[in-house]
Order: sequence, then structure tokens, then C-alpha cells
Amino acid sequence: MNVIHSIKRISSRLLSGSFRSIRTKLLVCFLIVTIIPLLSLGALSYYQSAKTVNSQFGKYGQNAVAQLDQQTSTYLNRMNQTTETIYSYLLDPARVGLGEGIPTTYKEIMDKNDLEDFLKALKTGRTSGIYIITRSGYYYGNNDLDVRKLDRIPTWRAMPDSYTGEYWLGFYPQDHMMDSKDATTEPLMPVLGLAVPINNPYGALRGSKILIEEDAEPLLEMFRLFENDTRAHLRIADSTGRVVYETQAEFAPHDSDIVWTRRLEPNDWTIEARLSSNAFYRSSSIIRSNTIVVALASCLFAFGLAYLFSSRFTARIRRLKDSMQKVSFGKLHTRTKVETNDELGSLDMSFNNMVGGIQSLIQEVERNERLKKEAELKAFHYQINPHLLFNTLNSIQWKAKLQGAEDIREMLYHLTMVLEGNLDITQELVPLGRELRMIEHFLKIQEVRYGSVFGFELVCDESLKRYLIPRMTLQPLFENIFFHGFEDGEGRICLTVEEEGSLLKLTLADNGAGIPPEKLNKLFKPGVKRKGRGGLGMQNVDQKFKLHFGQQYGLNVKSVEGEGTTILVQWPKKEEEGNGNDENDQSVDRG
Repeated sequence: MNVIHSIKRISSRLLSGSFRSIRTKLLVCFLIVTIIPLLSLGALSYYQSAKTVNSQFGKYGQNAVAQLDQQTSTYLNRMNQTTETIYSYLLDPARVGLGEGIPTTYKEIMDKNDLEDFLKALKTGRTSGIYIITRSGYYYGNNDLDVRKLDRIPTWRAMPDSYTGEYWLGFYPQDHMMDSKDATTEPLMPVLGLAVPINNPYGALRGSKILIEEDAEPLLEMFRLFENDTRAHLRIADSTGRVVYETQAEFAPHDSDIVWTRRLEPNDWTIEARLSSNAFYRSSSIIRSNTIVVALASCLFAFGLAYLFSSRFTARIRRLKDSMQKVSFGKLHTRTKVETNDELGSLDMSFNNMVGGIQSLIQEVERNERLKKEAELKAFHYQINPHLLFNTLNSIQWKAKLQGAEDIREMLYHLTMVLEGNLDITQELVPLGRELRMIEHFLKIQEVRYGSVFGFELVCDESLKRYLIPRMTLQPLFENIFFHGFEDGEGRICLTVEEEGSLLKLTLADNGAGIPPEKLNKLFKPGVKRKGRGGLGMQNVDQKFKLHFGQQYGLNVKSVEGEGTTILVQWPKKEEEGNGNDENDQSVDRG
């Protein structure tokens, strides 16, 4: 509950913006997303692993105790069967001649030899000795037993004389043989002993005892392997509670111990294997410790990854923020480095494009302002006193009329019309129709000058003549044709005006001398001054269109030397506000 409460509190702080740094937010979010599943998976893995390991270890302990039961029971059953066989042998009436002392007759010797041969036949590879010990101290079996040393066996010494049935002596060292050495100098072989009193009133050797000893080393070795393998405390006790075998290591039993028990059916012994809870759950404790170590290492690794990721991520954002701050201070040359193609890379690219656009826009505004000032200065330069000029021209015109020089009078009239339209600087944008009428007057002047040696074709719909065009833009183009393209005024001119969507397209073509390639390449280069007898020149006309409508508009000149020149112009359709177009057009024709 505390963990869930902490997660809720951190999440609320993240959502409410308590963390000022986005790096901290990313780091905390990344850790929450990583650590919660990691810890949950670790806890679940530990629970399942510990449960499985404890269950398997418990089953393993039970199976190991069952194996001890099986191996020990095998020993006990084999010894029981041996005693039963001997008991049956002695019940044979032919064996009644066996005595309790040293045989003296031939028959007694033969019976003794038969019995000892029988006992020898009952031996197996694990049998240490089979003896029948009489009440007088004489015994049947191998001649290696020292009967006087049998009292060294505590359980033999404690066996009551009136005991009937099987008496299990347990485990003890075989130090009652004729050639047995001192146990302090050499370890003695451990054996498992079984004593069975002979109480049948109808058989031989009544009152004697059958002693069977089996080599217990393999069985004890199996006990030790079990103890080392399971770390359990092994205890074997008989039905009276007497301890037959017990692990030598000290052990304090507790109620929390894990206990495996088995009862041996052959002699009613009880095998008890007791393991402390700490030892039993040691494997799960190791799993828990390893899980905690792995979880901590994974958390540290996740923190390192989160720190590196958030640092790299926020570094790019911080760099973009610094670049924006520099731009706000007027450093428009600032650019951010585009490293990746992700969203931040797109943001860096957009920022660079935006700053580049702003820089280009400012440069364009500065250029337009400069061009505007230059155009104004040029307008002032070309502006003269129109009243004095017009009065002088009118005086010359009337004098030519009085003298009968009609061609001079007509030329002066058309010149006056052209100058009146060109010197009117009150309007920068005039209707296309008015500009075309100025061209008509200009062509009349050239016709008087050269004669009818040139041809002119105009293709323009009447509906297009209401749209605006920069003032005095067509006349400089026609001047270039007559002064640079035609020889003695001979040639053909075609002027076409058509609309293309929201644009007007003007095409001016002639079949004159054309423009040499070296001059054509320098026609619109900045800093190259155009000298033309036709007015402002093509460079000024191009600047007018760009100044009024934008840098994407202007003149496009195509020329082949010796074949002619074609000038293409496009500009947006725009009409004059109000109804002053007709008045302006009429004012041009007046005079």
C-alpha cells in the first residue's frame, strides 16, 4: 500500500508540474515505467521459484528418507531371514545331538561341522559373522569370536536373559574378535547386530543365542551422504525410544523444524530426519538474495539508461531553446544541428527553415525598401517642370501648324501625349488600357520618324485592360526594340496579353537583331547599369514588377542573335479601387 501511495503521489506531482525540469519528469517517468514491472516480475519470479524449490526440496527429502528406509529394511529383512533359516535348521530332530560344549564324540564333531558349514553357506558379501552362542560360552561359527568381549557391546550387555524374540543390537564397532586391535590405534569395522534367543523346547541348543552381524559401513555411508546432502539431522530410534543412530553434529530441535519420518516395518524402528527451517528455506533465501541483487542491478542499469536518455533528449531541447533565445536577440545566423530524423530532428529542421525564412524576409524587405528609395530618387530625377515643357511644346506645335508643317505638329502632339502620361507620377499602378494607349502614341511618333516600315500586332481582350500594371513599363521595352533591335525602324512587333488563372501574361516579341549572349547574361545582374535611350531600361522595368508584386515576378527575356527577342512578364491580376479609371484614361487623350 505504501508503494502504491508513493506512486500516486509522484504521478500527481508529475501531472501538476511540481517538477520544473523536463529532464526530471522524463527520468521519473522512465524509472516508474521500468522499475514497477521489474520489481513485480522479480517478486513473482521469486515467489514461484521459492515455492517450486521448497516443494521439490521437500519431496527430495521425503524420497531420500524413503530410500534410507528401503536400504535399511533390506539389511533388516536379510538378517531376519537368516535367523529364521537357522531357527528352522535347529528344529530338525536330527540336530538334537548338538551340545553346548566342546564336542567329544565323532557324531558331535560331524554335527558341529555340518552346522558350521550351514552357517557359512548363509553368509553373503556383507555378512561379518553368524554365530550360535550357548549358555556355557561355547559357540558355533568361525573360530574368530572372543565370547568374553561380547560384553563390550552395550546392547548385548543390556539384553535380559528372559528376552524372547528378535533383539536388535544396533550399530557398534566389531571389537570382540580374537584379533581385534585397540580402537584408538585403528578404526574398527562398524556392524549391525541382531541377537535371537533360541527358546523352542523341541529343538536343539535351547537357551542359546543366534548372533548375526552385517557390515554396516555401506549403510552408515549412505546415512552420511544423506546428512551432507540435505544438511538434516538424522535420528533412528527403536520402539522403546532407544537411539540406534544419530548424527554426531550438535542439533537443537525446534517446533519450526521440517521433519521427515519413516517407520521400518522389519523391526519397528523410526527414522527421523529433522532440518531447521533456516536450512530448509536456505535455497529460497539465496533466490531472494539473488533476486534482490538482480533487481537492484537492473534498477541501477535502468537509472543509468534513463539518465543517459533524458540527458541526450533534454540536451537537444536545451540547445534548441538556446538557439531560439539567440534569435530573439537578433542573431539570425543561428542554426541548430540536425542529428536525427525523429520528431526533434524535424523540429530542428523546422526551426532552421523558420529562421532562414525570417532572415530572407528581412533581407527582402530591406532590398524592397532600397529599391523603392532608388525608384523614388529616379522619379524625382526624371521629374521636370511639366508646365514649362508642355507650354513650350504647344507653342512649337502651333507654330508648325501656322507654317504648314503638319508632320512636325503631329509628332509634337503624340510626344505631348506620351510625356503627359509618363510625367504623371501621382499613380504608380495604372490600367493596362492606359499603358497601351501610351504605346499607340509612341508608335505614331516612330511612324512619323521612320514611315510605315514596321508592323505592330496587339492581341488583348478588352476585359483585361482594366487590370493594373506598373506605370511606364511598356514604353522602355518598345524603345529598346526601335533603338537596339530594328535597323531603320524595319521589323515586326507582336504584343499579346492573356490571363492564366489569377495571373496576367504579357508576351512582347520582335524579329529584330536580338541580344548577344554576353549582354543577355548581364541583363539583370545587380550593379550592372543599363544605358538605354528608351527610358528607364529593362532593368528598371524588372525592378518595378518585383517591387510592386514580389520577387517571384519580373521579366524573362529570351533572345537569339539575328532572329529576335521575346520578353515574357507575369503578374497578379489587380483592379483599381473606385471608378476613376475612365477619367484617368480620358485625361491622357486630352490636349
